[in-house]
Amino acid sequence: MEKTKTIVLSALFTALITLSTMVIQIPMPVSGYVNLGDVFVLIGAFVLGPIYGTISAGIGSMLADLLSGYAIFAPGTLVIKALMAVTAYYIFKTLIKVFKNKFASRLVASIVAELIMVIGYFLYSCLIMSEGLVAATSIPGNLIQGAIGVFGALAVVSVLDGTHVLEKK
Repeated sequence: MEKTKTIVLSALFTALITLSTMVIQIPMPVSGYVNLGDVFVLIGAFVLGPIYGTISAGIGSMLADLLSGYAIFAPGTLVIKALMAVTAYYIFKTLIKVFKNKFASRLVASIVAELIMVIGYFLYSCLIMSEGLVAATSIPGNLIQGAIGVFGALAVVSVLDGTHVLEKK
């Protein structure tokens, strides 16, 4: 039963990540768009763990790129969002032992994960897409994206913590 529940939650998070990335897209002046997808990438990492959270983050975000006309970014998105999720999970699990504070541990884990996103898309655009230093123009928009992801995820997870939904039965 537990395995079935995990698979269903993974599918749900994959869909939430895809839809939250696609539904609200605020175009940036230079390239790309800001969305709510990272909120669910981070929540998925904290709720589902390193394997299922990583799979949901990578596939859900990649599907959003494919369905939104940004297929050129899909391979990079798959890797970048998966790295974000696995990093957020392991940093949180490490820091919770040190800080004994869920909020502080998730905050640091989320910030590091979002920095991976900013650096990851810069490197992808710079090296893989051969944009050179022009890729730096995407950094401000990605920083805004990251801030939305951090604050949104922490707000939702704090509410879930208050309801004890995230506690293991």
